Amino acid sequence: MNRTFLRPAVFLDRDGVLNEDSGYAYRPDQIKWIAGAAEAVRFLNDANYLVFVVTNQTGISRDLYTENDVKELHRWMNAELSINGARIDDFRYSPFHPDYDDGQFRSIAHWRKPSAGMIFDLIKNWPVKKQGSFMIGDRSTDIEAAQAANIPGFLFRGENLMKFIQKVTSQNVLKN
Repeated sequence: MNRTFLRPAVFLDRDGVLNEDSGYAYRPDQIKWIAGAAEAVRFLNDANYLVFVVTNQTGISRDLYTENDVKELHRWMNAELSINGARIDDFRYSPFHPDYDDGQFRSIAHWRKPSAGMIFDLIKNWPVKKQGSFMIGDRSTDIEAAQAANIPGFLFRGENLMKFIQKVTSQNVLKN
């Protein structure tokens, strides 16, 4: 891989960061965007970050919805973001839950946060420069996943995502 094309990445949790966490959301009518979400994603796009979503989706293992439901929701979310000139470059989700998995998702159990499997998979498949990359999540498991991937993690508490991102990206620790 040509190192000159590497770019820093931002790994975002979905529920509680991009949209309000309503519990097991899988349909567009269940999504209420966090204030400043589209603007934050566009800001990151314009700043030349790769933007990824890494989300635990145990509703799949619990038979509440299907993988296709999650993929369709993510397509819809990207279409909605595109109205504001924003885009998520790629999505990863972990359907695995140790109490509900029938073995179907055991091979990707390491993707479930607080493990960093989703982050590592994105780094492997995209030209990610780890220096300057970071994670934003609303739970300690998100921050633990960032630490396991050896990138900074920032805990978001549901305020305006654009203001939060501006604050995070202005910190010296993230300078490329």
